[in-house]
Amino acid sequence: MADKSALTKLLTRVKFERIEGVFRKHFQLGLETTNIRGAEIRGLCSGDCHPEFCRIVRSSAAGRRRCQKESKRGLEIAIETGQSYIRLCHAGIVVVCVPVMDKDDALGGMFFGKCLWEPATEILVEDIRKRLKGIRFDRNKLVAAIGKLPVIPGRKIHKAAEFLFDLLYEVGGFDPRVVRWRKQRSEQQSQIGEFIQERKKVGTEWRYPLESERELIGKVKIGDRTGAKEILNSILGTILFHNPGDLGVLKARLLELLSILSRSAVEGGVDIDVMLEKNLTFVDKVMHINNQQDLCAWISTALNEFVELVYSAQDAKKVTQIRPAINYIDANYDKPITLADIAKISHLSVSRLAHIFKEQMGITIIDYLTSVRIERAKQLLLATEQSCTEICFQVGYNNQSYFSRTFKELVGMSPRQFRARNQRREKISAPL
Repeated sequence: MADKSALTKLLTRVKFERIEGVFRKHFQLGLETTNIRGAEIRGLCSGDCHPEFCRIVRSSAAGRRRCQKESKRGLEIAIETGQSYIRLCHAGIVVVCVPVMDKDDALGGMFFGKCLWEPATEILVEDIRKRLKGIRFDRNKLVAAIGKLPVIPGRKIHKAAEFLFDLLYEVGGFDPRVVRWRKQRSEQQSQIGEFIQERKKVGTEWRYPLESERELIGKVKIGDRTGAKEILNSILGTILFHNPGDLGVLKARLLELLSILSRSAVEGGVDIDVMLEKNLTFVDKVMHINNQQDLCAWISTALNEFVELVYSAQDAKKVTQIRPAINYIDANYDKPITLADIAKISHLSVSRLAHIFKEQMGITIIDYLTSVRIERAKQLLLATEQSCTEICFQVGYNNQSYFSRTFKELVGMSPRQFRARNQRREKISAPL
């Protein structure tokens, strides 16, 4: 980690004043810059960075220690996650920390806020007073200072945090590559965590998601980066849900995923020799990473490379031709659509679209439409109290017996059995 001199060398007083001026114009708030230990750097702080409330709290040695400890903790979290950290400080007011980093070096942080989410009430004042237990202060002066704090809604605070982040790195000239990596890693872990929570609610039997693998292959082959990442994170979530903390199993599964992604990239037009050379690097990387978060983030980065390879090697015209079909199906699966409708939106004949779609996706258009409808039906069966008949019509079928038969062929059980089994599992897993 870098020291104060490294930060002041890159973030000069002139740059700080420019950042402060633009930020204050938009949000009327001062800024406080600290070194890596959370200590204020004079000369890189606004004159009003400490409102009267903060000055009262910091007037005692105990208050100053708590404030610096809190600043250091907030800074550590912001640097670890690679994004702004918004919190209530030890005294109960809103404080935001934007991490200042340059490549691999954590330099310090830029703080702002020192405000309230909502107007002060007697309950809020009492909560603040309890938080400050052990710190000497004049109660009347503190109450008056609380009333002078700016009131800024949560949405505006988040907007200000994003604005300052971009402004700081643009004007400061810092290289944000590591920050982006950490931010992506944090966002991915959040998505995986949400997926795991959903799996806990559903409580389905452990079965490796082969269907998701097939969908992943299709997304990589057409260069759908966003769709591929969502599916990848759901696969990772399933693995981590059933093998929590087991790096050996996670690495083994990631090596399997590399093989699958390689195959889909080759099928998407990437030269086999290029892919084999890439794989050697990928496998070596997997074996030398020894924590769960970095492994998950790395496989996501590898996925990006696979998609880029597909983009550069694939016939762009074919990919462009089937994307309208996929988008149309995803948006209209709940309506009675035909192959002619899909071909028309793609500006192709039915036979030509069918050929290109099967060539690029590995499945027919009808199979893709069916999979979209059945996946939506599964979600409705678990998340709503609608009858099977209502769900049948809601996902685009007009015949319940045909819907039930199709559902059973793909899922292995009828819609009613699927709902009953998962509801029963949820009751069994519910805490007593």
